[in-house]
Amino acid sequence: MSELVIPAPPPPVVPVAGGEFFFPVRRVFCVGRNYADHAREMGHDPQREPPFFFTKPADALVIAGADTPYPPATADLHHEIELVVAIGKEATGVAAAQALDCVWGYAAGIDLTRRDLQAEAKRLARPWDMAKAFDCSAPIGELVPAARIGHPSSGRVALTVNGTLRQDGDLAEMIWPVPDAIAFLSALVTLMPGDLVFTGTPAGVAAIVRGDRLEGSIAGVGTVTTTIV
Repeated sequence: MSELVIPAPPPPVVPVAGGEFFFPVRRVFCVGRNYADHAREMGHDPQREPPFFFTKPADALVIAGADTPYPPATADLHHEIELVVAIGKEATGVAAAQALDCVWGYAAGIDLTRRDLQAEAKRLARPWDMAKAFDCSAPIGELVPAARIGHPSSGRVALTVNGTLRQDGDLAEMIWPVPDAIAFLSALVTLMPGDLVFTGTPAGVAAIVRGDRLEGSIAGVGTVTTTIV
């Protein structure tokens, strides 16, 4: 192998529950508007249209409850609590009935969004990248192996800000449940071990500011916490 001209960046990882192992992260995909009430609050029809996806860089993850810096170029940063799926096997055009065989585990995560930048991008019919894929835009809790907890299809999804409940939904409310989302995404790209899929958020997204403490939980999966600084 040729010598590198600059030092290689450290590989992004997510801690596995138990404190001994880490899950290496390759790519981060996100499902947009996957809960009907959230689609409505964003001004869209929640009918079961084909799902759409956007991405975040793997190094946007914030792990181990670390603080999250408030990003530049926004005055309207929003929280979105989500179930995160960790892919453990290659998946190309997998059928929904076999999709869960590709899942290594699950975590609770928060998709942070510069909502003002997103609104402007929508108005101008431009990509959302700078609204979604900025530095430290994806706090995530510990991953729990599916072999330990199974594959949750229902359970409370909640997020509080400074102890006040903001989001309160259920995994069963997903328009595209995890197997369907994986099947659809794997028809567009080859999912590989190390990929993460954020699966959408329930209603209640709202603005956060510096000093806010975010605490998210998904029943049977785990928690995610961070403070905006």
